[in-house]
Amino acid sequence: MTDIPERQPIRDEIEGFVVDINGIQAFMLEIPDELDVIASGRFIVRYGVQFLGKPQLSIVPGLIALDYGEMLTGEEAWDFLWNRSNLHPRADVFGYRNDGEDDMIVIKWLDVDQSAHVLFYDTENATKPVASPQIMIASDDDGLPQRFTQHLPRYDSIAKWQAELEDE
Repeated sequence: MTDIPERQPIRDEIEGFVVDINGIQAFMLEIPDELDVIASGRFIVRYGVQFLGKPQLSIVPGLIALDYGEMLTGEEAWDFLWNRSNLHPRADVFGYRNDGEDDMIVIKWLDVDQSAHVLFYDTENATKPVASPQIMIASDDDGLPQRFTQHLPRYDSIAKWQAELEDE
C-alpha cells in the first residue's frame, strides 16, 4: 500500500496591498491615500482552480490522486493539473476551497480553461484567504512571481483599468 503524502499546495510570496475599488479587489505595490485597504503586508499566495459551471468556487490543489494509485503534490501536481489532467479525468483533487472548506473533487469537474483564482493568505497554515484580488494595478510586473502575473490581469493605473472597463 502506498503512503499518502502530505498535502503541498504550490505557493508564492508577495508583499503589497489589496484595496477595494468600487467592489473589485485589486492588488497594488503602492497605495494611493483615497482607497480602502482590505489587507496589507506579506502574503502567501495560492491558486484556486475554478469549478466547472460554478466559477465563484475554486479549490487549491494540495494533493492529486490519480486513478491508478499515483499521488502528486506541489509543482508536480500543479503541472499535471494544467497540462495533462485530460489524460486522467477521474483523478481526485484534495484541497481547500476558496471559502476555506476542505474538499475533494474529480478533475473532470474543474475548469482548467479559465485562469486560476489568486488567493492571499496571512499565514502558512491558513485555509481561508484574507483576500482574492481580481486585478493588479502596477506599472510593471518585474520581480513578481510568474505564476502570479499569469493569473492576475495587470493594468498600469486605475484610470487605464477603468477606461478598459468602459470599452467593454
